[in-house]
Amino acid sequence: MKLKILLVDDHTIMREGLRALIEKDPAAAVVGEACDGAAAVKLADELLPDLVVMDLTMPVMNGIDATREITRKHPDIKVLALSMESDRYFVVEALKAGASGYLLKDSAFAEISEALNTVVRGETFLPQKIATLLVKEFLQCIPDEISPTFESLSPREREILQMVADGKNAKEIAFQLGTSIKTVENQRNAIMNKLNLFSIAELTKYAVRHGLTPLK
Repeated sequence: MKLKILLVDDHTIMREGLRALIEKDPAAAVVGEACDGAAAVKLADELLPDLVVMDLTMPVMNGIDATREITRKHPDIKVLALSMESDRYFVVEALKAGASGYLLKDSAFAEISEALNTVVRGETFLPQKIATLLVKEFLQCIPDEISPTFESLSPREREILQMVADGKNAKEIAFQLGTSIKTVENQRNAIMNKLNLFSIAELTKYAVRHGLTPLK
């Protein structure tokens, strides 16, 4: 059975170009076209396509609102958002509205085909450019103080943390490092203070979480 696709864009030439590209795939068929969001919602009700390729900026009803309405009424219908905009706002709002992917209008045919197949499989598709943008913005939004880092420790403190996580007690660590038990205990307490941790168990969990020692 062919994949049924509904094309939604307010530019006729864009719909015609997409139709020509999509129908190169013998497993896909364009079953309808709409030039605004309201018409898209109506056609989705009538045609029940497998996938809607949805432009975001259109008259009458924009693509984000249309996506929200279609996915609310028909959870099984996948929506692939289509836009010239690579701005984070458009990407996030489209995905929040229920879109399963986001595709830029200047994409090559190979990427369009990949996007269609990815979304139909129930996965999320984002072009590399968009994915990189979102990751960078996400990392910039994480306050440094949220999670004390391994880099805040001195080389000796890192070494001791590694040995604590490996299950060695203060006496064993002192013997291995050629120092006193008291010195090891003081350094261990300094590590806890820096990382805002309060027990050996928490130190071990921290080490596992940061890849310093394997989960036993």
